[in-house]
Amino acid sequence: MKVILTEKIAKLGNIGDSVEVQTGLARNYLLPNNKAMRFTKENVALFEAKKAELIARHENAKKDAESKVEAVKNAKLHMIRQAGDTGQLYGSVSSRDIARMLKEIANVSVESAQVLLGSPIKSIGAFDTKIALHPDVIVDVKVYVAQTQDEIDALVAGKTLTFGTKKVEEEAEEVAEEVAAPVAEEEPVKEEKKQSKKKAKTEEK
Repeated sequence: MKVILTEKIAKLGNIGDSVEVQTGLARNYLLPNNKAMRFTKENVALFEAKKAELIARHENAKKDAESKVEAVKNAKLHMIRQAGDTGQLYGSVSSRDIARMLKEIANVSVESAQVLLGSPIKSIGAFDTKIALHPDVIVDVKVYVAQTQDEIDALVAGKTLTFGTKKVEEEAEEVAEEVAAPVAEEEPVKEEKKQSKKKAKTEEK
């Protein structure tokens, strides 16, 4: 479907651009949110008449976004989640979760689509993402996910948390030591028995 963008849309174009988009994107997102108009002769004329107003609205939205940058940068995006022994989460952290946390701790409202996370977070760790407050105002943020606040603090300090493999290896080493210890103790006993038998045979002769 061909539309006229009434605001700048990342990866699509600037205000006033005529672009071809998927019908679903146009009907479900662009048109109902007044981010675009259907490309018709009438709408081209309507856009030209409203162009100055739309550009002014765009600039005001940009200024509003710029005023929220520091709040987003300073937001502590710390997610406490349950996880297994290998650090894999029971569930995941999504763009929607991050958007909700931004609202709760920084009073900054964004849609989940403005959280440029990509795929959901499914393991414990520190993750880089971006918050698009406006097409021209994108803020880098870090999301920390762990099971406890102590683990969060360790991640913030730049430490690496270890799970699963190291623990299994340590347990295996402990078992190996326990098994080896009795064997080592038995060797002198066996040798002593051999010597006793040899002595007994010699005396018999």
